[in-house]
Amino acid sequence: MTDAPSAGRLDASAFDTPRILLAGAVDYALYDRFRDQLAQAPDSGLVVIELSTLGGDPEVARMMGEDVRFQSDINPARRLVFLGKAAIYSAGATFMSFFAVENRYLTRGARVMIHERKMDKHLHVTGPLTTCIASVKAMLNELEHSIAIQNEGFENLVRGSAVTMDEVLRRAPENWYIEAQEAKTLGLIADVL
Repeated sequence: MTDAPSAGRLDASAFDTPRILLAGAVDYALYDRFRDQLAQAPDSGLVVIELSTLGGDPEVARMMGEDVRFQSDINPARRLVFLGKAAIYSAGATFMSFFAVENRYLTRGARVMIHERKMDKHLHVTGPLTTCIASVKAMLNELEHSIAIQNEGFENLVRGSAVTMDEVLRRAPENWYIEAQEAKTLGLIADVL
């Protein structure tokens, strides 16, 4: 087994040929492409995962992130690094949050967009009163747990940076766009390429 790759700052040449190339909506089709490319990636050394997305399914982003976390644990000789190109919106930011800050990079001019999860549901209350209460409680439970999951992602994203959770919670409802150089200044990424 080789030694774990250095967690030092990488220069642009390290990103010349990313092993995993992803673009488009974060959905199950993107997840399949991600899994296929991850399976073909070497078990040691640097593996760059390049992403550009306008967003998508946050749960798919979390599945991809858990794959990164799991693979990092079982293959410590491999360094998985995130490269965000152009747009890293919504679910893309969720995926990026699974990488340690020293393994997050953005291209010049790229934007990260952070926002709260959205819900579009109607609650129709009808039937026996106890059933009505159960339906309302079920909706409330869904909201509360979705907020908890959302905030776990926010905490992962800002861990080790100059950004506080209070700032994220204040700015996320209005779609917070962060330009690459600002993301570096805030300590959200290692560098801008």
